[in-house]
Amino acid sequence: MRADDYQKEAMQLLNPEIERKDVLLNAVMGLCGESGECADLMKKHLFQGHPLDREKLMKELGDVAWYLAEAAEGLGVNLSEILQGNLDKLHRRYPQGFSTEKSMQRQE
Repeated sequence: MRADDYQKEAMQLLNPEIERKDVLLNAVMGLCGESGECADLMKKHLFQGHPLDREKLMKELGDVAWYLAEAAEGLGVNLSEILQGNLDKLHRRYPQGFSTEKSMQRQE
């Protein structure tokens, strides 16, 4: 699936009661909540002896993707623009791939 196709389909499911001006705010808050749920699953796995619930984590990551698409919508851009911008930034930062040294010396 292409990112922009996902965004278009996902936004058909957006709560119609959210005012247009509040779409970005809802998205950012949703990203925080869903990312926290992902972190909680990992915490339980790593520090509380729970088995890693891969299916649950995949569902939560799907929710993260949904809110990322909503954030793009709230900004008035295509999700692919956000994804490409991130890759461009990372390629500038790590032209030969990740290195700890470059990570510690990064400027942006």
